[in-house]
This record gives sequence, C-alpha cells and structure tokens, in this order.
Amino acid sequence: MTPQLILYSLFGLVNVLAFSMMLYDKHKSIRGNTGKRSPEGLLFFYAIIGGGLGVYLGMFVARHKTKKWYFKLGVPLLFAQQVALLFLLQDYFGWNIIFF
Repeated sequence: MTPQLILYSLFGLVNVLAFSMMLYDKHKSIRGNTGKRSPEGLLFFYAIIGGGLGVYLGMFVARHKTKKWYFKLGVPLLFAQQVALLFLLQDYFGWNIIFF
C-alpha cells in the first residue's frame, strides 16, 4: 500500500465521518433532542482535520448550519486549504494525481 493511497483513504474516511455527523446532528435538531446534539466545535474539528468536503456537502444536503456565517465562510476555506495541501504533498513527493 502506497503512502498516497493511505493519505487519500484517510481523507475519504474523515469526510464520510464528517458528512455522517452533519446528517446525524440535523436529524437530532429536527427531533428536538437539544441535549444530545453534536457541538458546533466538533463539527468544525472534523472540517479542520480533513473533513472539509464532508461538512460542506452535509451543510447543503441536510440544509444544516447554512445560516451560520462562520460555517458558510470557514468550511469552504478549510476545504480549499486541504485541496492545496494535497497538491503540495503530491508535488513534493512526486506522486501522480489519482482523483483529479
């Protein structure tokens, strides 16, 4: 298994987890379970550690956190930063681009 495949797999796993957390939190907000909802900081943490795309897609698929300015501005910027980081890592290590 190549380091490139491991890196992409980790990013994919974090994005699936982040997307699932957004859907789960929206489900809880509809049902009115305010005590068992995910904190916004946790959702932002998933975006920071590589789940920017998952949180961003979750925002619009579930229509969740779309009125919060820091989600509308911060999550796309985090996603752009993560894409730039992947390109820099590929350029530094001389990897071929697989998913782009």
